[in-house]
Amino acid sequence: MTDDVRRDCELCGRSLERAEKTRHAAEGAHDPTATPYCVLEDLIGGLGLTEESRLLDVGCGAGRVLAYFVSAGLPGRVTGVELDPALAAQAAAWSARYPNVRVVEGSVLDLPLAGYTHAYLFNPFDTPVLVAFLDKLECEAVGPVTLVHMSDNGEWPAYVGRAHWTTLREGTFELPGEEGDCPQHFTIRRLDIT
Repeated sequence: MTDDVRRDCELCGRSLERAEKTRHAAEGAHDPTATPYCVLEDLIGGLGLTEESRLLDVGCGAGRVLAYFVSAGLPGRVTGVELDPALAAQAAAWSARYPNVRVVEGSVLDLPLAGYTHAYLFNPFDTPVLVAFLDKLECEAVGPVTLVHMSDNGEWPAYVGRAHWTTLREGTFELPGEEGDCPQHFTIRRLDIT
């Protein structure tokens, strides 16, 4: 049992890792992938969340980001949105006992985005859906939004030429067990609509 699965089981009573292929590829969704806790500690743990923070996990799968949020005792609230009904049900089942956690089944493109202060994306969908999400976020944001985006698919061109975005930090992670395979690029960007 990996350390990540052990941590999942301690908090959620089950592993949150999934090996299945997405059933929503035609809608632009990618296969569900759980982010390792060590990566979440670096990326989300360093965001400086406060009681007023509202974090959106886009494509939450079975809820690893939600589990990290709870286990780290982070302030604020977290919402996971998941297109796959079975995965959304799994995330909702274990997280229902936490009042600062919510799971929404459906597309992030149908979810009102006003009020979210932070968003996390680990390669949840293809570039056309990413562009639509960024357009929607830019239209609906009511204040600054910090977006953490991890991907190995070269989706960075979706951000080119967009006003109001500032890159705060970027780099790569070698995910445990995947050394030399596909390093995951991450970028932390801030949207400031004035």
